[in-house]
Amino acid sequence: MSKKVLIVGGVAGGASAAARLRRLDESAQIIIFERGEYVSFANCGLPYYVGEVIAERKKLLVQTPENFKARFNIDVRVNSEVTRIFPYKKQVEVREKDGRTYIETYDYLILSPGASPVRPPIPGIEAENIFTVRTIPDVDNIKDFIEKTKPKRAVVVGGGFIGLEMAENLHARDIKTTIVEMLDQVLAPLDFEMAAIVHSHIRAAGVDLVLKDGVKAFINENNLTKEVELQSGRRIPADLVILAIGVKPEVKLAKEAGLEIGERGGIRVNEKLQTSDPYIFAIGDAIEVKDLVTGQYTLIPLAGPANKQGRIVADIIAGRNSKYEGTQGTAIVKIFDCVAASTGANEKILKKLGIPYEVSYTHPASHAAYYPGPVPMSIKLLFNPKTGKILGAQIVGKDGVDKRIDVIASAIRRGDTVFDLQELELAYAPPFSSAKDPVNMAGYVAGNIINGDMPVIHWHEIENLDRQNTLLVDVRTKAEYELGHIEGSINIPVDELRNRLGELPKDKDIVIYCQVGLRGYIATRILMQNGYVKVRNLSGGWKTYKPAMDEKKKG
Repeated sequence: MSKKVLIVGGVAGGASAAARLRRLDESAQIIIFERGEYVSFANCGLPYYVGEVIAERKKLLVQTPENFKARFNIDVRVNSEVTRIFPYKKQVEVREKDGRTYIETYDYLILSPGASPVRPPIPGIEAENIFTVRTIPDVDNIKDFIEKTKPKRAVVVGGGFIGLEMAENLHARDIKTTIVEMLDQVLAPLDFEMAAIVHSHIRAAGVDLVLKDGVKAFINENNLTKEVELQSGRRIPADLVILAIGVKPEVKLAKEAGLEIGERGGIRVNEKLQTSDPYIFAIGDAIEVKDLVTGQYTLIPLAGPANKQGRIVADIIAGRNSKYEGTQGTAIVKIFDCVAASTGANEKILKKLGIPYEVSYTHPASHAAYYPGPVPMSIKLLFNPKTGKILGAQIVGKDGVDKRIDVIASAIRRGDTVFDLQELELAYAPPFSSAKDPVNMAGYVAGNIINGDMPVIHWHEIENLDRQNTLLVDVRTKAEYELGHIEGSINIPVDELRNRLGELPKDKDIVIYCQVGLRGYIATRILMQNGYVKVRNLSGGWKTYKPAMDEKKKG
């Protein structure tokens, strides 16, 4: 007997589930309900369409109802909103665009309603030139507004992925853009010192960045925002406003049907992605998922996990044994000439949950230094201080960030340790990498910390040192030292260290630092093998310390 499967919502999760189910079961009756006009579109590409990087609108349309019908024999009903679920009857109520309603029965129901942009009750928020970026009609409205009114100034509220991408693309259209972020940093998945590197790139590109300040009101005239008033009292002129504060799961339908909602506000599902009703599944941005690293329920609205979840649900409905192992939140974003990526847990989350961790920073070149055009990247690796199990990673740079974060993300998925990173055999030729790839180097440095070969101190701990009993030693060259150094430090270049050991007392704590950590490591090894027992190296060196402290002082 053929199954009847209804899917609420298309885009990533719903469309993926429908196509996979058809490939597994030719006899199933599959119906997708999409309340909008477009069943499957590339929502991650929307900012780039505004910026005209993607020139053709049709490129955003992944599948049309006609294509779904022709290739997969799937009944796609656009402009059709499922308004109620009757779980005990296995029925849904559907409302069409003209207001007509009807009942449809199901054997299995898949909920993929997604998430909606957050629109807080800020005075003036209903102005006609305040937009969100979630759907194709959203960007149609933004592009139409830009073409008709030629705005000179824009304010982007929110410094997450969408906010930064929109800021870049508005800037590319010669619109003077300001980003307003209530936190002390952009990109919440990054830790503060890694986001500080991104901040410098944003400012260098000519975009104003306002941190630790929220929007108090939109000052409107003739239903158009003219100024954005901040909590601090500052007013920013604006002809166009983009709201990119975040998204919240669309759970109204599930909640009214009596399905369990989790503590984070998403639909609660088990490892088979079943809701509290075993015949109703839920996937995508609307659900709470298990964090692969911490084991905690969380909300991670990303296209990759949604696609995988759709495939898994289709497998289960088709009778295959499949389950969803969890999400680790691997993500990447381009911000002007900078790329930022993260995977797994960050330091903020690990600290909040009381999970033991250690950190290492490395600043390798994107490829062999002797081959033209190498650019540096900054890698932060988080790991268990005893076992070395990798807990998370963040990388900021220009070239090669994507492949390094993907390698580490794969290692986290397998439960690997930093010692496993050392053993990875990765592709090498001078234009692409070094004989010791940046991933290998991150593993070596972390392994040295665990083995006790390199005791470390971190950038934020320097200001709390007892300076009476601590000696700070800069082991860079004299020229580097004179360009900038940690206040109170002395300069002994690493190549002179063996001959100047008499200048260093053995009864004091000694903190070594260099530019990125490598010379500091060599100096640390020299001292430790000459009877100095209280030695630590500043992880990531001056290159981690300086931008982080500069940013902290701005706050």
